[in-house]
Amino acid sequence: MADINILIVEDERRLAEILKKQLEEFGFNAEIAFDGYVGKQLIEKNKYNLIILDINLPLINGYDLCKEIRKTNNKIPIIMLTAFGTPDNKIAGFDAGADDYIVKPFDFRELLARVNVFLRRSDSNILPSKKIGVADLEMDLNTKTVIRANKKIDLTAKESLLLETFLKNKDILLTREFIIEKVWGIEFDPSTNIIDVYVNYLRKKIDKDFEPKLIHTKFGFGFYCSDKEI
Repeated sequence: MADINILIVEDERRLAEILKKQLEEFGFNAEIAFDGYVGKQLIEKNKYNLIILDINLPLINGYDLCKEIRKTNNKIPIIMLTAFGTPDNKIAGFDAGADDYIVKPFDFRELLARVNVFLRRSDSNILPSKKIGVADLEMDLNTKTVIRANKKIDLTAKESLLLETFLKNKDILLTREFIIEKVWGIEFDPSTNIIDVYVNYLRKKIDKDFEPKLIHTKFGFGFYCSDKEI
């Protein structure tokens, strides 16, 4: 695992150093940036397999740094690790392009499990192409590339995971609880309207200018993906 490089962007020096040591004990290479500006410079100069990113950072905050990374790199996994734990904070993090969101205080075993999940997902260069789709929409599960009617559609990390969840359960009515668990994790507040927000985002990108419509709502029950109403 010596070729796996992780960047920790965290201004709490003791926490950052503990994380670095723990990750190195599991065979990763870990590097620290204590502010967002240095983090940005390191990301531009070096190649990392995963980034652990705080929000409340000096010089460039975590939201803005995440957006900067996503301008040039949509594939690197970004895990936000922060004390900001409200639903609005989480939505802002996902909107900025984060793949996951862990609230402090946290258990390192949980962080490590999520790191391993994202590293396995991102290691697609040795995997054969695997595609799923409906009607004229197609998604490559390895590269997360989405095409509809021969037009490439750019999605954020959470939009991509939401679409993947719909496509893997094509023609099946999905409850809000199921979608929350698959896309945001079981610890996410089920009373939030985040599903409606992201379904709306997804519809604007994959349905607005196309026919047939693929994302449907069954009021009082949930949502489903199909090229026909069920």
